[in-house]
Amino acid sequence: MDEGRDFALTQMRNSVEKLGYSAEGYGDPTLMRFLIARSMEPDKAAKMFVQWRKWRAAMVPNGFIAESEVADELETKKIFLQGLSQDKYPVMLVQTKKHFPANDQIQFKKFVVYLLDKTIASAFKGREIGNEKLIGVIDLQNISYRNIDARALITGFQFLQTYYPDRLAKCYMLHMPWFFASVWRLVSRFLEKATLEKIVIVSNEDERRMLIREVGEEVIPEEYGGRAKLVAIQDVELTPLEN
Repeated sequence: MDEGRDFALTQMRNSVEKLGYSAEGYGDPTLMRFLIARSMEPDKAAKMFVQWRKWRAAMVPNGFIAESEVADELETKKIFLQGLSQDKYPVMLVQTKKHFPANDQIQFKKFVVYLLDKTIASAFKGREIGNEKLIGVIDLQNISYRNIDARALITGFQFLQTYYPDRLAKCYMLHMPWFFASVWRLVSRFLEKATLEKIVIVSNEDERRMLIREVGEEVIPEEYGGRAKLVAIQDVELTPLEN
């Protein structure tokens, strides 16, 4: 790590303390994600880190979201966790044709946390390093107007941007119908430039082959041109962390 990054990390830790918090127990890879998200500006990164700590304490007081807290959302089996990509990023796949706008927005927000936490944790090798990333695949095939939920997409991407900085490696969107284009334009207004640059709208055969090549046939389900079976996220058992 170069001197500039070391200096920025030291400055960030000092700024966190000035805000009445401590970065003790959080390694450099974790703090670097906040610095990257805030253009290597220590004060802004520290503020973001403290806001994340406060949000985490309120949203996830037990340190994790239990499946019983998001049972209604899990019941539809619309989210799949497919293993690790070629670059060792966990791959989460969303079948939006099984999604309907939530009546309980609090449960839906907890569901987003459950998905992101479990997907990221599936990349841990005994312990969290802090710089783990994920790949998202959003399948829009066979959706109807009843499945459209701009609010859900905005919530998911805003959580990633605000509370999971630099966790998204790439997001592929498949089978986007013509009537979804206006919805996506609306959602895009809420996304930061860095997030938009990681989103790939797969619209032709060459791009589909690129997706399979970059992610890996072993984790892409058969329905999408790979060799894997779909695995619902609630059916995935995580390896316990080392003490």
